[in-house]
Amino acid sequence: MLELEHGFRIVDTHLVVEPDANRRGDASGDPEMIERELHQAGVVKAIAYPAERDGSYLKANNAVARMAVERPFTAAARINGALVPQTGPTASVLNVARSRGNDHTSPEDIEQFAYEDRFVAFMTNPATDGVPDAAVLEKLESVGLPLITYGGVEFTPAQIESTFLQYDFPVVIAHCGGYPLNRELMDETIGLLSRYEACYVDTSFVRFRDPLERAILEHPDRVLFGSGAPSVHPDVAVMEILTLNIPEDAMRRVFSNNASRIIDELAP
Repeated sequence: MLELEHGFRIVDTHLVVEPDANRRGDASGDPEMIERELHQAGVVKAIAYPAERDGSYLKANNAVARMAVERPFTAAARINGALVPQTGPTASVLNVARSRGNDHTSPEDIEQFAYEDRFVAFMTNPATDGVPDAAVLEKLESVGLPLITYGGVEFTPAQIESTFLQYDFPVVIAHCGGYPLNRELMDETIGLLSRYEACYVDTSFVRFRDPLERAILEHPDRVLFGSGAPSVHPDVAVMEILTLNIPEDAMRRVFSNNASRIIDELAP
């Protein structure tokens, strides 16, 4: 793809990296290729976290942090939990019998990641990683770093509200809470922005113009650019924002200012 010319400083809050070359499957996960594509799109910094895997994310997190050195990446520590997402009485019963194991993120892990300079945020996909228990969430609250969570049909806005938004730390809901392409869930997620000051959304995999424009115009300080690379070329994700009918100042907030406000390492 051609290198974009737009004049904006762009930081990306949604970059998935597979540190194990044997697990990538194709060249799209190669860090050098991702770095070139970010440069083509004008992305100067991206929050990177490891792809999904079974068991502990400790080794994968450390590998991504090493890959970020001398690249335009900054690492987020991916975390997991023993609990299943709460969807009703069945989930509640299941969770009574579930407890944190050695492969699950502990409060001590949270503290270690939070006070290392290598990690600037936390990330989880509760549909595949499970939900951290109360002790882990309380430790997240005490360290205060942002948590990026996947949102969509497998972990809905209501579930995000009843778990993560009950604590006092910034929560960034990926995909505007509507993955895959669920307008109703996106609208519900935008509603959360009105009720929770520490709630944010990223723009990855949204694709629809209307919910993006609504979120940005109603909450210009709460929308963060996320490309979804390498599944989506960053050029494509940037163009989706550039073609919205929103003021230039709002674009500047989405592309850089909002993320820089909650994550100091993304600031100029």
